Amino acid sequence: MALFKAAISKLKQGLGRTREALGGGIVSLLKGRTLDDELIRDLEKRLLESDVGVYATRHLIDGIKADYKAGTLTRGEDVLDYLKRELKALWPEQDRTLNVAENGPTVILVTGVNGVGKTTSIAKLCKVLTDDGKTVLLGACDTFRAGAVRQLEIWAERLGVDVVKGQQGGDPASVAFDAASAAAARGVDVLILDTAGRLHTQAPLMKQLEKIRRVTEKNIPGAPHETLLVLDATSGQNALRQAEEFNAAAGVTGIFLSKLDGTAKGGIVVAIRHATDIPVKLVGLGETPDDVQPFDPDAFVEAMFAE
Repeated sequence: MALFKAAISKLKQGLGRTREALGGGIVSLLKGRTLDDELIRDLEKRLLESDVGVYATRHLIDGIKADYKAGTLTRGEDVLDYLKRELKALWPEQDRTLNVAENGPTVILVTGVNGVGKTTSIAKLCKVLTDDGKTVLLGACDTFRAGAVRQLEIWAERLGVDVVKGQQGGDPASVAFDAASAAAARGVDVLILDTAGRLHTQAPLMKQLEKIRRVTEKNIPGAPHETLLVLDATSGQNALRQAEEFNAAAGVTGIFLSKLDGTAKGGIVVAIRHATDIPVKLVGLGETPDDVQPFDPDAFVEAMFAE
């Protein structure tokens, strides 16, 4: 319970804007009110404005309307309890831990479009792993963007890990191959591969991502063991399309939701759950490597509605 409370506290701090707009806004909307059709319409509008999504909002509102007509929901406070219960129920019991290789290095492939905070998310992931006593090697497979390798190197220097890199404009798959070879030879625990901020609409870049997966597996059987898609929480409904496209090309096994502290529309977490079965495994709540939390649905919902 202490750990659960600590998680809620950390999320509550990071979700300040989300709580103010979504949770706090809904609490102030409902608290002390008698439920009626107008209040239900206002609630529906608030959920949609907070990026909860059309399907999730419809599910929640339909349930509220049914219980209201049946006379089992009459007060705003009852609706708050209903929302928390139903939102928590959206997430089934599911393993949200990072996948680990049975033998040899665990390979984590990190992907996502430009500007989602991918490099910072890699730094946070690296910090989590090294704090857990794991040895980590980074592979700088983003050979297209000027400064991308240097940005990764700066984080690596701060965190005390090595980087395998190639030539600017070189073949990203070649870097992945070299990094996998180095990880196997050195016996490191985890290899994290950074990839170019490819757009999900650019077929050649998506094919390059598939090639990186193939050459990595040649050196380390079963790799990549985890494919994390970094999604920007501030990008709203566009994140759903990215999840679908990247999953088709890369076999995404988990989502790292970045910049959750920077958006008033944290309902995107709910929309993602309705749109895909890919588990959100980590959430970024700030700019430093320590500003990361494993995603816990119960803690998230409690933090969202915390006063």
